[in-house]
Amino acid sequence: MQTAAKSDLVNVADYLAAEEASQVRHEYLGGLVYAMAGETLDHNQIAQNLLFQIRLKVKGGPCRVFISDVRVNFHLRTDEYYYYPDIVVTCDKRDTHKRFIRFPKLIIEVLSESTERVDKREKFFAYTSIPSLEEYVLVAQATKEVTVFRATNNWKGEVISGPKAKLKLASLNLSLPFSAIYEGI
Repeated sequence: MQTAAKSDLVNVADYLAAEEASQVRHEYLGGLVYAMAGETLDHNQIAQNLLFQIRLKVKGGPCRVFISDVRVNFHLRTDEYYYYPDIVVTCDKRDTHKRFIRFPKLIIEVLSESTERVDKREKFFAYTSIPSLEEYVLVAQATKEVTVFRATNNWKGEVISGPKAKLKLASLNLSLPFSAIYEGI
């Protein structure tokens, strides 16, 4: 396995400057920069459905919901990270930056063949290190199945499936029927 030499690492300032000018989104993992894969139509539809449903429920309150163009920024050990989750919700008044969120309450990733391994492993361990995060949700595209990880349950996964199933988001005190999540799929 190859590792990057310290001189090959990109500093945060250079990453942020390059990202502003780039047509392609990139994630930043402690000095390493990775281009984001394109999304399928189903992936995009599911993410939009989630955004719409969550936004309807939190409208008028302190929470804000964002789709995949907003980064989450955090530190893991001594490294700084910037990820683009499919959906991120913050309810924290300290989240005032124009380009990224530092205090997410809920993060949702829609799984795809190209991202599933990263979403289930690397991002799981990275996201669950964020003190403000209460729930991390993985939504399957190929099947109607959702896995919810909650801080209150020591990040143990709860798999939910079935045509009449509902996704219960304890962090926001709301429930979303699968029929709304998978509408148009």
